Amino acid sequence: MTARIERPLSPHMQVYRWTLTMALSIVHRATGIALYVGTLLLVWWLVAAASGPAAYAQVQAFAGSIIGRLIVFGYTWALMHHMLSGIRHFIWDLGYGFKANEREALTWGALIGGIALTVLVWIIAYAIGGGR
Repeated sequence: MTARIERPLSPHMQVYRWTLTMALSIVHRATGIALYVGTLLLVWWLVAAASGPAAYAQVQAFAGSIIGRLIVFGYTWALMHHMLSGIRHFIWDLGYGFKANEREALTWGALIGGIALTVLVWIIAYAIGGGR
C-alpha cells in the first residue's frame, strides 16, 4: 500500500509571498469592475446632455462637487491603470517580460504610469478650462 501524501490540491493564497505583480494583477481586475460602474456615470452624462439643459446642469452640478470630482478622478485613474496593465498583460501574452526584473519593471511602469497619466490628464483638463 502506498502512503497518502497530505497536501492541498491547489495552493492557498497564504502559501505565496505577496509581490507587487500579484497585487497589481488583482487591482487590474478591480479597475475593470470600477470601469463598468464608472461607465454608468458616463451614460448618465450623455443621456443628460441629450435630454436638455436642466438635466445636463444636474449632472454637471454633481460632477463639479467634491464627491463628483473624486469619483471622476478615480474613474480616470482606473481607466489609465487598467489600460497600462492591459498592455502589460498583452506583452506577457506575446511571450515577453517573464524574467523577474522585466516583470518588476512592467509592474512598476503600470503603477507609476497610471498615476502619472491621471495627473497629466487632469492638469491638461484644468489648463484648457475644464476645471472651472
